[in-house]
Amino acid sequence: MLRSFGTLLSRAVCPSQPFPVARAASGRTGSDVMDLGSMRKSYRSDEEAFEESHLASLDPIIQFNSWFQEVAQCSGIAEPNAMCLATATRDGKPSARMVLLKGFGSDGFRFYTNRGSRKGIELEENPVASLLFFWEPLNRQVRIEGSVEQLSDEESEKYFHSRPKSSQIGAAVSRQSQVIPDREVCGKRNTGSISHCFPRHHLSPYLLTDTPLSSFYQVL
Repeated sequence: MLRSFGTLLSRAVCPSQPFPVARAASGRTGSDVMDLGSMRKSYRSDEEAFEESHLASLDPIIQFNSWFQEVAQCSGIAEPNAMCLATATRDGKPSARMVLLKGFGSDGFRFYTNRGSRKGIELEENPVASLLFFWEPLNRQVRIEGSVEQLSDEESEKYFHSRPKSSQIGAAVSRQSQVIPDREVCGKRNTGSISHCFPRHHLSPYLLTDTPLSSFYQVL
């Protein structure tokens, strides 16, 4: 039911089509496929190409910081720290989702997630991941790959109590990647004080480190 509602909601929010879309036969019985070949954006000429000399540094952390400072000042980007986190099971089955970067420095890139969620379980059994930042108004994206370390519960608890009370409650009562029978279940979990119920077994900090590959891409 929740999946169906999400699908209907997304259709209602974007009723118009800014690009022409045509249906093309896929050759498969009883199905067709959308032809998106015409969905193309115009960019600048080759003479204005992005060159290595435009980089602030060949150090990927310094270069990331340079771009991130620009992105943070861009009014057209609501959440500069939004990123796609890709993980995989032990046998290589991938999954991806949007999360928020919560810090970065010479030691790596920090984010928090529910350790009982699909991504938390995958990071436990296969501690590698890829991050992708896409800043569309600036035509930039950054891809970072590396190993992932789970940080201390002390750091997790400090972050948990720094969040707004409503966010603390949400983290305490939610069970990520689990089916919710109805909203009433969450309401019942929400009763009582949460001052003593830090979800130590749920929220966990992670650090993406040992990043052998960092890719900076810009289209002018």
